[in-house]
Amino acid sequence: MSPRNSHNRKAGRPRPDHIPSSEEIARKVKQLKGQDSPAFNYRERSLALHGMICAKCAREFTEKDRHLLTVHHIDGNDKNNPADGSNWENLCVYCHEAEHSRGLLGDYFTGQD
Repeated sequence: MSPRNSHNRKAGRPRPDHIPSSEEIARKVKQLKGQDSPAFNYRERSLALHGMICAKCAREFTEKDRHLLTVHHIDGNDKNNPADGSNWENLCVYCHEAEHSRGLLGDYFTGQD
């Protein structure tokens, strides 16, 4: 082997035994993002339990626009995820934002900010 060819491959770098398929890569990325964890699944459980409708404005959502529907934790604790869904309500992004900013606005007007 000439000196020129010896630099084409880094020494000690192993060649892969298996090249993963696109499905395997997608599954691994999803796993790494933590979307397989129980904490992530509460959104899907809430959508299944409460339906794809906003609890405040009653807007109905479809599969196409379901990304605009969020899960609000009623007690404010995002770690409190009972299986019966009693701490969740599905809110559209607009109502969810209003819900979380309501206290801030009240504090502002009363001078408690």
